[in-house]
Amino acid sequence: MPKRIEKTEDEWRAELTPEQFEVARNKGTERAFTGEYADCKDAGVYRCVCCASELFASDAKFDSGTGWPSFSEAIEAANVRAETDVSHGMRRVEVLCNVCDAHLGHVFDDGPRPGGQRYCINSASLNLDRSDED
Repeated sequence: MPKRIEKTEDEWRAELTPEQFEVARNKGTERAFTGEYADCKDAGVYRCVCCASELFASDAKFDSGTGWPSFSEAIEAANVRAETDVSHGMRRVEVLCNVCDAHLGHVFDDGPRPGGQRYCINSASLNLDRSDED
């Protein structure tokens, strides 16, 4: 398991933008079709905005039509974890960074085959480390 990172609320607030803090630390959600990476096609690795852990590769990204970046799988299963989320009168599976507990989004079973997963992730929870490939 990756080494855990723990900080106080004030430390996180000082490091993140208000939107990043709201989404990643307070389990918020950015509005659909507004996030920086919703339509991004650039190659690279999507990292946690809080701790820079590698979360998703651009080659696992697909257009789900939902307005949020969607991925078919995580780079390393150990870097993300899933928990039951019953907020907002729904039963969903929340995805969190397993290193720093940042809220990333939710995972659904309606993704592309063969895995069938759709990791629906907030852009505000991610930083894209772009590769040098053209």
